[in-house]
Amino acid sequence: MATVSAVRAETATARTLVLDIPGWPGHLPGQHLDVKLTAEDGYSAQRSYSIASDWPGEGPVEVTVQRLEDGEVSPYLTDVVEAGDQIEVRGPIGGWFVWRSAQPAPVLLVAGGSGIVPLMAMIRDRGRRRGRQPFRLIYSVRTPADGYYADELRRRVRDDPGLDVHFVHTRSGPGPNRRIDVATVNTYGWPPDFAPDVFVCGPTAFVETVADILVALGHDPKKVRTERFGG
Repeated sequence: MATVSAVRAETATARTLVLDIPGWPGHLPGQHLDVKLTAEDGYSAQRSYSIASDWPGEGPVEVTVQRLEDGEVSPYLTDVVEAGDQIEVRGPIGGWFVWRSAQPAPVLLVAGGSGIVPLMAMIRDRGRRRGRQPFRLIYSVRTPADGYYADELRRRVRDDPGLDVHFVHTRSGPGPNRRIDVATVNTYGWPPDFAPDVFVCGPTAFVETVADILVALGHDPKKVRTERFGG
């Protein structure tokens, strides 16, 4: 069982849960864990949540949860859970959508909405290790208020010349409001001949569109790793 040591608001509908997990074996940036809730009548529901924190060898594990109006698990985690509560977790899980610090290539991260969570773990891991691989993040959200970790990302960009972040606002915000397109990826991503490691995470339609753009621009499909959720 994990104990919730703190709850932190990221947006009006998203919360980060800071978990103390006895015997946690450590995790790689990009992995996730399963949360299982069991009602008094025995009914249970389980959902997977990406890990937002890096792993320095000890300490808590953080997951950021977006509230879904029709969800069975997320409303409880975002609206009910408090510090001191216990929840059942299993993990870490996943070995494909992970970034390893030994990989020397530049990295392109493309996130849609809550798809930023596993990519933030990669950014934090690189920052803690003072990695020399240059990172570029393209982050698509509806409005500035919908962006996770905005203050931290601005601070990291200010302090780290090897990290670039570009926000794309689809409904309202600074600059033209549009979805990620060929021009966006071509301008703010890496050229294909740099052979970057690419990680794309977000809703299914978003991920498929971005992956198609990357391949059309000449990126090696084997270097493009994707993780998707929902419709």
